[in-house]
Amino acid sequence: MFPVPTQVFLTRGVGIHRQPLTAFEYALRDADIEQQNLVTVSSILPPRCRLISREEGVPTLAPGEITFCVMARAETNEPGRRIAASIGLARPKDPAVYGYISEHHGYGMTEHQAGDYAEDLAATMLASTLGIEFDPNAAWDERRKLYETTDLIVDTLSMTAAATGADTGEWTCAVACAVFRFAPLAA
Repeated sequence: MFPVPTQVFLTRGVGIHRQPLTAFEYALRDADIEQQNLVTVSSILPPRCRLISREEGVPTLAPGEITFCVMARAETNEPGRRIAASIGLARPKDPAVYGYISEHHGYGMTEHQAGDYAEDLAATMLASTLGIEFDPNAAWDERRKLYETTDLIVDTLSMTAAATGADTGEWTCAVACAVFRFAPLAA
């Protein structure tokens, strides 16, 4: 059995190359996680998992290490096509309760739109778990205010990599990741 992650950081990157796999590699380089053996996992933010900065998290990575992450990835070779890869994070106020991480891979959205969408997905999943009643058809801004007033959700945020397909027809790849770390819990 694997240990439960104690830290998470968000990162993003964009890469362009004539080969799709190399564009993906360049996007991982831009995100500073290309040296990892990435294993994608689903959407749970473990209880007591502390959010750290990319600058704090990347130096803890060892080349070749198996690294768990939630990854969003979008790619295109269509010139001028908008792509976005976004991670949303929703943390409950009670640190003993798990939160949610969402991933969104989109076309035609701006960075802001994709970030709001991913953040909304994570917050909606958490709100439904916590029993917060809400109108699913209400705008994200309305629901965000509701979630903040319940005193059950501490915060939501997102990280988005957005790009426009290269004019040359080369592959453009965008990635956004929530990268898990296993560090001792603070006493």
